[in-house]
Amino acid sequence: MPSIDPVTRDLWHVIAATDEIPVGQVETTLLLDTRIALTRDDTGNPVVWLRTNEEQGDEIDPETILDRLPAITGYGYIWTSLGSPPAELFPIPEYAEPDRVNMSCGSIGIHVSAPRAVENFLDMGHFPYVHTDILGAEPHTEVKEYDVEVSEERDEVLATRCRFFQPRAALSATEGMEVEYVYRVPHPFCSVLYKSSPEAPDRRDVIAIFLQPMTEERCRAHLLQSMIDSTSTITDLRRFQQTIFGQDKPILENQYPKRLPLDPRAETPIRADKSAIAYRRWLSQKGITYGVIPMAS
Repeated sequence: MPSIDPVTRDLWHVIAATDEIPVGQVETTLLLDTRIALTRDDTGNPVVWLRTNEEQGDEIDPETILDRLPAITGYGYIWTSLGSPPAELFPIPEYAEPDRVNMSCGSIGIHVSAPRAVENFLDMGHFPYVHTDILGAEPHTEVKEYDVEVSEERDEVLATRCRFFQPRAALSATEGMEVEYVYRVPHPFCSVLYKSSPEAPDRRDVIAIFLQPMTEERCRAHLLQSMIDSTSTITDLRRFQQTIFGQDKPILENQYPKRLPLDPRAETPIRADKSAIAYRRWLSQKGITYGVIPMAS
């Protein structure tokens, strides 16, 4: 089993959508090369433990589980930790706004490391070629100049003034528009995207990707949408986001190496990659070694 750096061990890690875990029924999964089991008790609270002899689908009395891992719910998902996590998850205040449509959009396995998947999420350059006629289209291929900062105070990477022409920026869009994006990376394996809302131009839709690092080269992507959309059904909103991610999955799985190299000389960056460069530097400064190829000392 590979070693797990202390920072990664002490993080909250997403493991399942809350409403997909039946009360008293065992679900099993893999986190950081460690087999774990989870269920919910009679009050709906998550119970997570190191898997012993439990099998997927077993019925169990959660009260009998005494040696538990930390567990918390947030943004429609269950999170756990193999170490000593902080008291709270990173904030997404928009999720609590009463007029938003909040939904989990599925959990999808990917044969690539969690940091690789985060980096792909930050990349606008692939929009016209991978998400043709939805998030991009030729000849609108230029990634315009944008700003990136690494905030020590908030402990996150932030990219602002990201602008891109999109034929269909959201399910509710009726025509092409130049969309403004803000990207946050508030967690080594999670990213939050804010983008112009076709229905409310003065506000932003929120799309997040929470990566569950199963092994150093495999992860599960848990997708969240928090939308301002008064016309679309939840089924249609989920299908739209799953279509987008379905286009990303084969591109991601063709990445080589599967782990993310942190040395800036390992892969040739271009101007559009500023956010990815900042993300790699941030991971290196934090001491993350799981799912990456660290810089040579």
